[in-house]
Amino acid sequence: MPDRALVLGGGGPVGGAWLTGMLAGLTEAGVDPDAADVLIATSAGAVFGARLRCGTPASVLYERQLSGADAVRLPVTARRTARFLWAALGSRDPERSIARLGRTALRARTGPESDVFDTVGRLLGEVRDWPDRELRITAVDARTGEVASFDARSGVKLLEAVAASCAVPVVWPPVTVAGRRWMDGGSRSTANLQLAHGSRRVLAIVPIPRAVGPHPSAAGQAARLTEDGARVVLLCPDEDARRAMGRNMADATRGPAAARAGHEQALRAVAEVADAWGR
Repeated sequence: MPDRALVLGGGGPVGGAWLTGMLAGLTEAGVDPDAADVLIATSAGAVFGARLRCGTPASVLYERQLSGADAVRLPVTARRTARFLWAALGSRDPERSIARLGRTALRARTGPESDVFDTVGRLLGEVRDWPDRELRITAVDARTGEVASFDARSGVKLLEAVAASCAVPVVWPPVTVAGRRWMDGGSRSTANLQLAHGSRRVLAIVPIPRAVGPHPSAAGQAARLTEDGARVVLLCPDEDARRAMGRNMADATRGPAAARAGHEQALRAVAEVADAWGR
């Protein structure tokens, strides 16, 4: 089993910006998150996790957020937001909730699947091949609600895996990969810490602590890993970061401020991380 697992959660354009600031700040302070034996990535975390794992320095990811080079404008509307919330919050049962969300995503009138691939492809830049080191990318089957983890052995292209993980229900269509329709990997859990089970040390950087609906929180999943013997550090936006990020995780204009807030928070958290993770 892997000794160290890095978990990068989803959070839309703003959460992704905060995440890059966290990665850059920790790295500058002498703690290398990418030293992990396995990287488990969801949604926005899948984009930046793939780039990090494929050799893009955390400092470059951060600078691109500050300059707006990686800004993403999701086609979020009030009507789509309302429909998403209606589906996700329509049941207190996790299985019924994810089934409602999947059905709604499959029926929603959105753009073509190519919109997802084009946007994710632009964010990945030249990165197209799976890295040599372990990378697992999550997605949720829109028809069954099953959480899947794609890796280099899955027979799925890296772009396909990341696009599946980023297909926000109702905003973007579920994407077709390996004959199945997939939606955002954060639909049930924003970070999928359960996939780090068996790792001795876990560093989880999670922009949004909990998915919408009756689903497990990142804190709850971290607690279960701790009970199983892992040493876990869970980093979510602190008060200053939440203020910088605002409430709309799709507001790309908040990206630079969110990235700076993540960088500053990382410097405050570095001692805690270094103690558990090592340098």
